[in-house]
Amino acid sequence: MALATRPPESDLWIARPDAGVEWNPHTIHTHYFGFSVPEASIGAFLYVRWMPAFPLVQGGVVLFQGLENVHTTDNLHQDYQMTMPWPEVQDGAFQTANGLRIEVLEPGRRFRVSYDSGDGAASFDTIHEAVTPLLARGHIVPGEEGHHGSGKVAVTGGSEQFMHATGTLRLGDEQHAIDSHYPRDRSWGQVREERRGGPRPMPPVGWTPMYFGEDLIFNQISFEHPDSDPAWKGLFEFPEGAPTHHYAWVVEGGETKGITRVRREAQEYHPQLDVVTRQTVEAEAEDGTVYRFRGEAIAAANVPAWPNASFRDTVYRWEDEQGRVAHSTYQELWYDRYQHARTAERRAKAIA
Repeated sequence: MALATRPPESDLWIARPDAGVEWNPHTIHTHYFGFSVPEASIGAFLYVRWMPAFPLVQGGVVLFQGLENVHTTDNLHQDYQMTMPWPEVQDGAFQTANGLRIEVLEPGRRFRVSYDSGDGAASFDTIHEAVTPLLARGHIVPGEEGHHGSGKVAVTGGSEQFMHATGTLRLGDEQHAIDSHYPRDRSWGQVREERRGGPRPMPPVGWTPMYFGEDLIFNQISFEHPDSDPAWKGLFEFPEGAPTHHYAWVVEGGETKGITRVRREAQEYHPQLDVVTRQTVEAEAEDGTVYRFRGEAIAAANVPAWPNASFRDTVYRWEDEQGRVAHSTYQELWYDRYQHARTAERRAKAIA
């Protein structure tokens, strides 16, 4: 069964409420791009979060290297602001006040993403070209769907697409070539609340996009399987037999297929960041094909994207069953109940 796609013009859906119309203040639109330089263990989180009810934007650039980025100020280069003016969009291009520029060269297909810190510390110039269809998705965080149809929100939707990112990254006197396959995603009209605990109690949710070549591209977002002894065991209720994923797909040999089952198991967690740093993923497609992957983080960072959540971005090295290697982002998000439990566990071990 073919998966739904979004029209190319959805890349420019950045609506604001009409005069006299009230939207939920947590309504957001987003643009996410990324890239990595695996040989240097460098990752990039590039994000714009539009908040049309105000209107303002937040976001910017987070560059990180290695696995020791426990604090946001540990990151290699972070230029991320929480309150910036709503940018003017001209001919499909816009730039945030802190210098992140996104140009829609061909909607649904081709983008230029660039940045210059202005002080010589960091800059990059990249072209992102689509290698998959612009696939439709609804929401990214479980629980957000409860706000859909509330009457105080814009038209709601989202999209995901794998891109081939090429260009150059400069860090002071260093220069790195960029040549990576990375996902991008968008949300529009989603209500992503910032209240304590998130939209509902839930385990950490993890996103594992992978590109092994035109013949195998995989993507899913899920919880660790409840019978795999996850670190969240005992903290959250999980109905027996319920699916652990809420969005997943695979492109194999040019055919896009939905995923019916995901089993994600963590073998290792970062000792301070708590993000999963070694894991396996098994997924079954709607035609019965089973895929298995194993991965390990080579870089990880604490990213200040959401004030009510712990959010981690990483660069993962993935292998498929044939031993082919892919490098991509793995992102994980959780709320205070889980973080408090992990912190208490560390304290107890330290006392013992």
